[in-house]
Amino acid sequence: MDINLLNELDLDHLRSLIAESEKIIVCCHQNPDGDAIGSVLGWSEYLRQQGKNPLMVVPDMFPDFLQWLPNTEKLVRYDKHTERVDAAFGDADLVFCLDFNRPERMEKLGEVMIASPARKVMIDHHPDPAIPCDVCISHPELSSTCEAVFRVIWQLGDFEMMDKKAAVPLYCGMMTDTGGFTYNSTAPEVYFIISQLLTKGINKDKIYRNVYNNYSEWRMRLIGYVLYQKLQVFTEKRACYFALTRQDLKHFRYVKGDAEGLVNMPLQIKNMRLSISLREDTERDNLIWVSLRSVDDFSCTKIAERWFNGGGHLNASGGRLYCSMQEAEKIVRQAISEL
Repeated sequence: MDINLLNELDLDHLRSLIAESEKIIVCCHQNPDGDAIGSVLGWSEYLRQQGKNPLMVVPDMFPDFLQWLPNTEKLVRYDKHTERVDAAFGDADLVFCLDFNRPERMEKLGEVMIASPARKVMIDHHPDPAIPCDVCISHPELSSTCEAVFRVIWQLGDFEMMDKKAAVPLYCGMMTDTGGFTYNSTAPEVYFIISQLLTKGINKDKIYRNVYNNYSEWRMRLIGYVLYQKLQVFTEKRACYFALTRQDLKHFRYVKGDAEGLVNMPLQIKNMRLSISLREDTERDNLIWVSLRSVDDFSCTKIAERWFNGGGHLNASGGRLYCSMQEAEKIVRQAISEL
């Protein structure tokens, strides 16, 4: 099966960039999810096998249910080590941008990344890339950035060198970015890649349990609260939404990651085609995080772009609103009314 992504010119250029560079940074977007963390960990492990010592940088905190992944203790948070990361970007000769398509998705770190004199390589699966790069590996048709990373390693001819420390996070990222392979994952190549990762001794069932069966008691109580009290269903529009305020999150002892996947649950309602979640930022006023999920060929990307300053994929998108929760609910109701 042909899973190659790069033409020969870009492949040779990428190989040369890796060989020539010593001060390498691997980074991802703000509020990193499983695909962002998985691709950073997997690609960095590959670089170590090439004799490199990459600095793995994340803008801020990542979910607790990903802490078990190998080498997460080596991740450097920009919000905790700002001066160190600023200096590293200023001195770097190669930066890998994984799982994001524009610098704004890194918040303040995006300005630092763009200002860095280092050569840059993007590996991503979001549409409309807008980062100046020496090599741009952008494929929105793929399930995840982790899938793209696997394909690049495969095309470089180094799959045999891949060990479990790389295979586990790559599988994890593919799994989480497809909701356990329930969307954006119909291509046969996805399952060929899974079959190859299994040869590295990964335990896919344990990876699933570590991610999806590893929440706190309060996460379970939050789910019940959302489904019973907060869910607003618009049957005729085949759409629904729920809103979590800062007070709600505090009451249920929210930690980062506790709301992960909640937006998918209302799609279990018969004939539902769109689910939207609103979550108030726990620190910044007038900032609402928006997640959208849809089914089949109903595009939540267009809705994210038009109403929520966001974007993403056909069935999974995100965005943000700079307003109060009351105003955000008015916007989401207007969006649903115009479906």
